[in-house]
Amino acid sequence: MIDNPPPARDASSAGVASSPVAFVARGIALVVVLPVRLAWEVLAAAGRALHRWVLAPAIRFVDRWLLPPLGWLLRHLVWIPLVWSARAGWWLCRTLVWLPLTWLWRGLVWLWRSTLWPPLRWCGRGLGRLLRWCGRGLAWLVRTLLLVPLYYLLWVPLAWLVRVLTPAGRLVLDTLGRWLSVLAGLAVAALGWAWRVAGRVLWWCWVLTLRPVLRAARWVWARTVVPVGRAVRAVWRVTVTPTARWLRRSVLDPARQATREVLTALGLRR
Repeated sequence: MIDNPPPARDASSAGVASSPVAFVARGIALVVVLPVRLAWEVLAAAGRALHRWVLAPAIRFVDRWLLPPLGWLLRHLVWIPLVWSARAGWWLCRTLVWLPLTWLWRGLVWLWRSTLWPPLRWCGRGLGRLLRWCGRGLAWLVRTLLLVPLYYLLWVPLAWLVRVLTPAGRLVLDTLGRWLSVLAGLAVAALGWAWRVAGRVLWWCWVLTLRPVLRAARWVWARTVVPVGRAVRAVWRVTVTPTARWLRRSVLDPARQATREVLTALGLRR
């Protein structure tokens, strides 16, 4: 009965000993954790209020009252005019430039194939045949009037004289000299005659063949190629140049001016 009370005093002393630690922990929590929690709650409340009363109404206002009119203005004042201008420019270019150029090119190709190329090809073939015939005729003239006479008038007599007069030696030198002079004169006369005949034949070939062909080619050039070139230049000046000038003045310059005014009105350009 007398020995039991001391343990009770030990437990009370242990509770008294542990109470300062709890007091210190509570003080730290009160000083550190509570301000941080209060600051976090204040920031969260401010964020919710900012989102509810500022950001959400501003977003709804921009989405409902600013973006649709701006999109409508951009669509009807910028996009649709640009699309129509592009379509009109493409149609004008295709109708006034591309199709006339295509037709003009096809006409030029047809004119070349049907009008210019056959006479030029015929003249080329005729000139080639004429040159071939003239070459053959000149070769025949040289062979007939020069080589053959030289062979029979010079080479054959010289060979015969060499065979005959070789045994005689010096006794027939004078006779050989006279024969050689006569043969030389004959050869010179034959060469002169052949030269005159060849010149006359070549002159007649020029007068009767080459000169008419050259005149015909010059006439064809003056009557076909030159008028076609002048017509193409006149058509170009009448169609393409005024069309390009009208397109630039009536379509491109107004479209550029309208685009500049729209950009200036929207504040996208100064």
